[in-house]
Amino acid sequence: MLFRKKQKGKIDESRVPTHVAFIMDGNGRWAKKRAMPRTYGHKVGVDSMGVVIRHALELKIKYVSFYAFSTENWNRPQDEVDEIFRLMADAIERRRQWFMDNNVRFMTIGDLSRLDKKLQEKLKDFKEATKNNNGLTVNVAINYGSRNEIVRAVNKIISDGLKSVDEKTFAKYLDSGEIPDPDFVVRTSGEQRLSNFMLYQNAYAELYFPKTYWPDFREKEMDEAIVEFQSRDRKFGAIKTPMKKDSK
Repeated sequence: MLFRKKQKGKIDESRVPTHVAFIMDGNGRWAKKRAMPRTYGHKVGVDSMGVVIRHALELKIKYVSFYAFSTENWNRPQDEVDEIFRLMADAIERRRQWFMDNNVRFMTIGDLSRLDKKLQEKLKDFKEATKNNNGLTVNVAINYGSRNEIVRAVNKIISDGLKSVDEKTFAKYLDSGEIPDPDFVVRTSGEQRLSNFMLYQNAYAELYFPKTYWPDFREKEMDEAIVEFQSRDRKFGAIKTPMKKDSK
């Protein structure tokens, strides 16, 4: 069993979560503290995504999800929205070869139909190019809202003519239907809410709310998060029965 010593404990590398989901909060506040525009916070936040992806690969985590742009984020100033999508397109170009070289798959959840056609094509092409990679899966939520996702899933079920579904069938109609639910949700900046992010999928996820703003969330902060996850007692609604000692 391998252990990695960190500031707040040890990571048991045989018990890392399968799927970690990140709500990347605090970019604007991080930039404001430095007298910089909010868009600068998003730029450095993209760098944090890259660090977290690389570190997840090192830790042998199988899936990471990132809440990049919500259905509510369209209400932000247009220049900020435009910059977020510009950064997204730029990241695809810069990191495409790294994904291929490291056997990393790229996927998205959310309704992409509202995005610029060129960005839609870039996302589609990136997903197609990496679809057979079977190492780490990087899942990015773009124009995503959980309620919107659930409504779209219901409409797909109606369109397919199903009269009745169970939980397993319903989950397959969600955008994330082909990947496991998150074990662990990390929301940076100290805010303690899910903000319409994977509500159905996060029914039994462990939640963690570090005060660190997303641009400052790097390897050390991720290691601390994993140590925290491994300290949790996950019972999934059951009661754990103490093991009986052997009688002699």
